[in-house]
Amino acid sequence: MANIKSAIKRVKTNEKANAQNSAQKASMRTSVKKAETAIANNGENVTLVVASAAQHLDKAVSKGLIHKNAAARKKSRMAKKANALQA
Repeated sequence: MANIKSAIKRVKTNEKANAQNSAQKASMRTSVKKAETAIANNGENVTLVVASAAQHLDKAVSKGLIHKNAAARKKSRMAKKANALQA
């Protein structure tokens, strides 16, 4: 354990940030999986679920959890699959 006061504070803040980041990332992954299963099962409300997943991806990008191009790629692939269902 750190002895310096600032190092102790840094450890605490890092743990707090890690917990928040993990929760945010897990939420994003869950919404993306829900969208993928809705698309695969040709379920109802596909557009709403895909929009929600895109929103979670954008939020993860704004918080620096994933790269913006990775989010764009995932959103593009989901939209492509969802649009193929409607056509």
